[in-house]
Amino acid sequence: MAGRYLQITYGDGRPLAAYLRLSRHADAKATRTEEAGDGLIVDYDADGTPLGLEIVNPEIVSGEQINAVLSSLGVPAMSPRELSPLPAS
Repeated sequence: MAGRYLQITYGDGRPLAAYLRLSRHADAKATRTEEAGDGLIVDYDADGTPLGLEIVNPEIVSGEQINAVLSSLGVPAMSPRELSPLPAS
């Protein structure tokens, strides 16, 4: 099982999108997505386990919004250090 990590895609020096991979098995596949608020989308596997959080516009999504979604999923909150690459955090 891999640990979680935050991946940010940049274009012209600006963050375009980000993805927070949650702890999961390497062979897990997303089969369903669900909006979780402005600019946040959760990916789930076939069993309903959350696999990751798509951050559609990382310039406006706050760390508080991300942690609220993680809390609703039963996933530990991200620390300020983990969130620090996001401009709005």
